[in-house]
Amino acid sequence: MRDVDVTVIVTVVESPASLVLLYEEFSKPLAASGRSFEFIFAAHPLFRPLTDALAPLVAKGAPIRVIDVGQSVGETVLLRLAAGSARGRAVVTLPAYRQVEAKTLPALLAQLDGGADVAVAWRSPRIDSFVNRAQNRILHWTLGTLVRDRIHDVACGVRAIRPEVLAELPLYGDFARFLPLLALRDGWRVDEVASAVHPDAMKGRLYGPGVYLRRLIDVLGLLFLLRFTEKPLRFFGLVGTFLAAPGGVILFVVFLQRLGGQGAADRPVVLLGVLLLVLGVQLIALGLIGEMIVHLTASRRRGYRLRGQKSGPERTGAESGSG
Repeated sequence: MRDVDVTVIVTVVESPASLVLLYEEFSKPLAASGRSFEFIFAAHPLFRPLTDALAPLVAKGAPIRVIDVGQSVGETVLLRLAAGSARGRAVVTLPAYRQVEAKTLPALLAQLDGGADVAVAWRSPRIDSFVNRAQNRILHWTLGTLVRDRIHDVACGVRAIRPEVLAELPLYGDFARFLPLLALRDGWRVDEVASAVHPDAMKGRLYGPGVYLRRLIDVLGLLFLLRFTEKPLRFFGLVGTFLAAPGGVILFVVFLQRLGGQGAADRPVVLLGVLLLVLGVQLIALGLIGEMIVHLTASRRRGYRLRGQKSGPERTGAESGSG
């Protein structure tokens, strides 16, 4: 049932602040805009004490629901769980810490009213910590190099989304943070809204080396999804050829040297050539298998989205036959 205007989903997984203060701050502009709303807090088990603090607000009749999971899960799982029970005709995703000012929410929803499918908060101008800005630039430089990024602020988790977009996007793993890029790939209209940085977000945020390594792996996975899902042979064939070609050259040179009388049995370069050639052939074969899978499932998939169709005025039979 879609019986409220907006569902705000707060995924409580990373550096959360007071959820009570977060609700009070971000519910005010929604109430002032005259929209009915609900808040769904989907929390990692570690942060259950923070969600317990919401109980007095719930007792007073605040439109709050809490989803507690029994095991450790990621942001994407929490988002999908909350979206499955959302009653809003629009969904707003909100991290459990502040990134932009609360007045951004009505502006994002206005973009949906104007025809957008996804509206993303774009922190501009960036006046927060140099550390935050440097990390953001490195992320978008990497995305722009690998996946041709067209979003200015992918790292911002404040977004307004139509429920059907969330229902159709293949979200899993840690790809929730790249939701706007996946929406662009599937043909949805994505708009950006310049938003003021929240005063609480001025402090620099640093993570451990493992976090940055996981982010890099996620970006590489996103590269494959956005550019090679329909043509896996291009990816595996390119990497396989890069490995097999030098391996073949090494073995060919060793073969010529063997014909000239030079021994090959005790030369490590032979093992290197065989290893490179075998790995390359295996990757190319994997790409061919991927191509066969894509071919067999092509009739059940749609790689495009129609936003509309235009045609000229209809003509009657008499008009088409005249002249």
